[in-house]
Amino acid sequence: MIARRQLLASAGASLILAACEQKPAVTPGEAPKVLNFSILATENATSLETFWKPILADMEKSIGIPVKPFYGSNYTALIEALRFKQTDAGWFSNLSGLEAVRRANGEVFARTFDPSGEDGYRSILLVPAASKTTLEDVLKCDKSLTLGMGDAKSTSGTLAPMTYLFAPNNVRPETCFKQVRNGNHQANLFAVANGVLDVATNNSTALRLQRERGSEVVDKVRVIWESPKLPEDPIIWRKDLDPAVKEKLRQFFLTYGQGEGAEAQRQRDLLSKLSIGGFRPSDDNHLLPVREMEATEALLEARNGGDQDKIAEAERALAAIRAEREALAAKAGQPAPAQ
Repeated sequence: MIARRQLLASAGASLILAACEQKPAVTPGEAPKVLNFSILATENATSLETFWKPILADMEKSIGIPVKPFYGSNYTALIEALRFKQTDAGWFSNLSGLEAVRRANGEVFARTFDPSGEDGYRSILLVPAASKTTLEDVLKCDKSLTLGMGDAKSTSGTLAPMTYLFAPNNVRPETCFKQVRNGNHQANLFAVANGVLDVATNNSTALRLQRERGSEVVDKVRVIWESPKLPEDPIIWRKDLDPAVKEKLRQFFLTYGQGEGAEAQRQRDLLSKLSIGGFRPSDDNHLLPVREMEATEALLEARNGGDQDKIAEAERALAAIRAEREALAAKAGQPAPAQ
């Protein structure tokens, strides 16, 4: 399954190859004349633009540089745009953020938190509300159902259901379902609600957003599975971005929507439309739980394949990541993370 996601990622990258081959607008460390900010594709670009436009206007005013949004058609487009310096910073999912750190000289400097106060969200599996489909039906692997998965680099749309549901039950979507379609959370939600798909991955935040916006689509679906809690989304910049611009960005994110008064409330109201309560400082360690999920899936696939050498290699990789998480928790005076 990891190989399949890499293949999909390569296909997505080819769509923006021409743009990525352009020379970067600035040299490393030079202050950009325009800050290009990428936004992950959880729903269609028109909806995202509506909700992000006033926030980006506030960002522009705060940092003193024009801010231009980049709405990628898929998560790989966001990674490649950062890699080839077509963008300077952006809002990523955890898995796409991990790839941005690995391949695009990215660095986590902040992360979102939920306005409800719950720190984290969950991957979910949806079916039409009127259907009798159960989780047992989904795991039968009899090619009777159509499945909607998320983007190949989506944490809740692909990595979490593979790690916590499909791989442990030896279910390979490409062979167990009549058809598998990849789409963003909004597209998959409406496809299930309208009976186009029998089942699809999604996440608790996307479902709650539709409910808060008064959409009747939430009454047309029901949840049959949910994952353990997943970490909130990271905000990432290029490591070689001008330090002065970095500091201005840091100050904008960590103060936006904070404090008292009408202006802070206005900012919180804007963020709430994206189910964001605000931002907290963070670093690349934010992605450790996602690295553990990735390694867990790799181990499950190795065990399903039966190759002892691959199993041993995957076990070592997972143990190393868990040791890293435990060391970090101990340094912070926190209990060791559950395994």
